[in-house]
Amino acid sequence: MSTSSIAAPRSNSAHSPKYKRNKASHSSFEMFAWLFMRLSGVVLIVLIFGHLFVNLMVGEGIHAIDFGFVAGKWADPFWQIWDLAMLWLAMLHGTNGVRTIINDYAERDRTRMVLKTVLYIATAVIIVLGTLVIFTFDPCPPGAVIDLPSFCPVP
Repeated sequence: MSTSSIAAPRSNSAHSPKYKRNKASHSSFEMFAWLFMRLSGVVLIVLIFGHLFVNLMVGEGIHAIDFGFVAGKWADPFWQIWDLAMLWLAMLHGTNGVRTIINDYAERDRTRMVLKTVLYIATAVIIVLGTLVIFTFDPCPPGAVIDLPSFCPVP
């Protein structure tokens, strides 16, 4: 009776991809990326649940969320920094996760490079635009007369 054996995953058989480990690299980037994911996840939980609590539970709840509510909230530097930290951490946390997925599943080096380049450009654009929105938001635009918050001067 003959038995056929199945090659172990990532072995050097003809049917499995060859696992390449770069032994020359002594970089600790992956360790810092792993640590960042854990720490940013904990901080994001606090930021997100704080955000949800203030927006949904304090005051009139969801019925109070409108342009005036956001404008009043962003008039306070504390909430600008809170939302900025939430934006930056969420984007960097998600980018790091997608980077890991690309590294795991993109087989060719060129494909991996293109995907990560697109990912980094998209992340940078969203972080820059989100930061600009948070810090340049004007709740009382000149010339607007409809639906202005109560704290805006009447034209």
